[in-house]
Amino acid sequence: MAGNTGSPGASLAGRLFAVLGSFTMARPDLSLTEIARATGLPISTTRRLIGELVAWGALERTPEDRYRIGMRLWAVGTLAPQRRGLSDSALPYMNDLFLATREAVQLVVLDGTEALCVEKVSGTTAVRNETQVGGRLPLHATAVGKCLLAWSPPDLLARVIEGGLDRRTMYTITEPGRLHRHLRQVRARGVAYSREEMTLGAVSVAAPILTGQGRLHGALGIVVRSAKRLDNLAAAVLTSSVTISRQIA
Repeated sequence: MAGNTGSPGASLAGRLFAVLGSFTMARPDLSLTEIARATGLPISTTRRLIGELVAWGALERTPEDRYRIGMRLWAVGTLAPQRRGLSDSALPYMNDLFLATREAVQLVVLDGTEALCVEKVSGTTAVRNETQVGGRLPLHATAVGKCLLAWSPPDLLARVIEGGLDRRTMYTITEPGRLHRHLRQVRARGVAYSREEMTLGAVSVAAPILTGQGRLHGALGIVVRSAKRLDNLAAAVLTSSVTISRQIA
């Protein structure tokens, strides 16, 4: 369950957030019963809260009597200053990188112990990549995630290791000591690689977006088929990330 919000002490705001939090990229639309089950709320309470969220525009009701995130909530989310400033600065260079490579380009920021995709530029000829804007990626198994780990305070890596290094493929790094050594290499060369560690048949290279005194704003990455050479793309990704960093600064 998303949380024990059915207790009498739970606040109204907490219950509303629990309803909204039950929606994920894997579950973009839910029924009344599914929301109640995910939140631990009674059906009657869930129905009332959903009604208020629909009236405000945070949720939409589909013709199949299911619910999904509404456009008004999406519009509010785009006002987040970190996302907006970073996206505005990065998109022109992401488009240039895509036009030069015809491969999927991603922009992510740190969200807790995961990478949150805030922008993506892709096309029909790019490698199949199921990560969409708003989707989350593991930090230890992706190039963009490794950038966030490598340039974040050590306590983030400790929390990621404590949460478990899930094995996504046979190539995923799941040993804490090996991950430590790998991240030192990432910082030394300025870019991170993921070689089929997240998805078989797909590899990626990414570079951090840093400003000021090394402050981390996000990471820029490109995902390609495993048959392609990442070394040829690393310089382009690094150049783009440095340019974006200067734009933000």
